[in-house]
Amino acid sequence: MNHPAPHTLHTVTGELRAASVRGPALAHEHLVLDLDRVGDGAAVLGPERHAAAVTAELATLREEYGLALVVELTCRGMGRDIRALSRIARETGVAVVAATGWYYEPFHTAEIDALDVAALTGILVREIEDGIDGSGVRPGVLGEIGSHGDVPTAAEAKVLRAGARAALATGLSVATHAQLGRGGLAQLELLTGEGLPAHRVSIGHQDLLDDPGVHRELAASGAYVAFDTVGKTAYQSEETRLRLLLALLEAGHADRALLSCDISRHGYLRDEGGQGYGHLFASFLPRLRAAGADDDLIDLLTRRNPVRFLTGATVEEN
Repeated sequence: MNHPAPHTLHTVTGELRAASVRGPALAHEHLVLDLDRVGDGAAVLGPERHAAAVTAELATLREEYGLALVVELTCRGMGRDIRALSRIARETGVAVVAATGWYYEPFHTAEIDALDVAALTGILVREIEDGIDGSGVRPGVLGEIGSHGDVPTAAEAKVLRAGARAALATGLSVATHAQLGRGGLAQLELLTGEGLPAHRVSIGHQDLLDDPGVHRELAASGAYVAFDTVGKTAYQSEETRLRLLLALLEAGHADRALLSCDISRHGYLRDEGGQGYGHLFASFLPRLRAAGADDDLIDLLTRRNPVRFLTGATVEEN
């Protein structure tokens, strides 16, 4: 198939030149989602019930902080709704990159057991070529492709391999879900073992893993290290997140860090008293500035890195 034009992003409202992204990006978010497995409705961002609050938050962030782009990593089996994403993007003026892939095993859909890696790869490539759910809207990233534990299960390994092969076939990058930050090195080994270059990979939820050595190893390989649950203090304190990020920056890997909030429950929305999508800008980045970060470093972390990850650029060009 034809790969994306160099330095071009697939968004839910059309092609976007990477150079036109002049404001910050959120590198791992959910705008519409359904991960409810217990029936309480908590792990839901409904396209009808919560879309107005999501839209209002993003519009405010565009106005106050110049938010330009959201990488929306809700994939197959996670309640993805491409038409709702398109509406949110149009109403807010914030570009949204949609995703394809499969989450970690508890959320796998039936075809994963039934099909081999080649057939799963074909499903992903067709979505990337033809669009999602008959909408004609093409995903711009593979993710969040998941595993849990230190080593992916057999089913998770199959999905990671399919994601890597689809990435190679289409020119997209892969963002992972490493449950509680664990298993990132094993994920990277599987992905690169299929021939995918490490710089096309972002390993997720690394701010939940208090192991700076793993973060350095991932970054030294060329992979992106996602500190993408900023504000989720029930999982990790902001003090620990900041310490881990500063350790990665001080080790010389500022060009491999990604930041986001991973809003994945309606209770996280500002409208319901949660930290909201803007917690990164309103709370965490001021802490980072107080620790010595200047405007150029903030721009690298929040704009240039996520754009470079999505386009697969090997050097900083924007």
